[in-house]
Amino acid sequence: MNNSLGLYIHIPFCRSKCPYCDFFSMRSDKTGYEEYADVLKEKIRLWGKKTNKITDTVYFGGGTPSVLGTELLSDILSCIRNSFTVTDDAEITLEANPDSGKKLDFERLRALGLNRVSLGLQSANENEMKTLGRIHSLDDVKDTVSLIRKSGIDNISLDLMMGIPDQTKESLKNSIDFCADIGAKHISSYILKLEENTVFYNRRDKYSFPDEDETAELYLFAVDYLDKKGFKQYEISNFSIEGFESKHNTKYWKLDDYLGIGPAAHSFMDGKRFFYERSLQSFKNDVIIDDGKGGSAEEYIMLRLRLKEGLSINKCKEAFGDFSDKDFLKKIKKYSALGLMDYDGDKVSFTPKGFLVSNSILAELI
Repeated sequence: MNNSLGLYIHIPFCRSKCPYCDFFSMRSDKTGYEEYADVLKEKIRLWGKKTNKITDTVYFGGGTPSVLGTELLSDILSCIRNSFTVTDDAEITLEANPDSGKKLDFERLRALGLNRVSLGLQSANENEMKTLGRIHSLDDVKDTVSLIRKSGIDNISLDLMMGIPDQTKESLKNSIDFCADIGAKHISSYILKLEENTVFYNRRDKYSFPDEDETAELYLFAVDYLDKKGFKQYEISNFSIEGFESKHNTKYWKLDDYLGIGPAAHSFMDGKRFFYERSLQSFKNDVIIDDGKGGSAEEYIMLRLRLKEGLSINKCKEAFGDFSDKDFLKKIKKYSALGLMDYDGDKVSFTPKGFLVSNSILAELI
């Protein structure tokens, strides 16, 4: 049984709601932040008593965790260290936006173990940033990165979005160049998806979104150009300088144990899946929803194929003894011939073109 654990802490607050965002988040004030931090620490202490697993990654996601400020983040980090057995070399990540991030005392947070920061850039083009509802400037990004570096933290990830209204290869190239020039070690570059109940979805006819073919071209361009800039693809939407892959997020794709604490946070521990409802009150009342067993052969295949390294059929057979589907291999060979998958007799992985249609291929495979 795997004795390591990834800990995810959800901070459900944002200064403003971005038009594309469907994550559980809301506005609040200092009092709301403090009340939430108190509840969060209570749950952290409870979970710390329930598990003896060794925590080797911690990830503060949201929302915008940086809005809590140095004091509350420090309190939560200290609570985690007092409640869980955290390894000395644990990867501890904080998601931050440049507007609130530049107000943090990163030296103090680094002293508590913070060693990775993920900044929500989305685009380095002013017109695209405005369309996306970003409330920071590029100077804010530069200032925040400078502050992070001065604290001794060099593992910085930036988010980029593809499929933005009026986006072109040239504007995407400009964003990638900005990330590379500023010294980012990791880039999460994902395709915009119109989620229901978002501003973009409700006003989709008022924006000039790239069509499916144009978005595919943007993705393939990004994969190629990021590689030229030294960012190797290791997952469908994630790229890094060698050695700077996200250890925490990789747990999700490799079916390692992780515990999510906070409203809407999901967990996978000891073969079971469960989650908190998308409600602050339910979280306070400790309402946890059983989501059944996890770790099936189908889930293993689906998640492994999100990774660039792909799936070892031999290892899959070792883990799931009944795995010997000739029809499965026949389909893989078909997609390999079409240039959508790579297959060497054991390892199976998607090509960049294959990643674009991976959902439909996976639906047929499993």
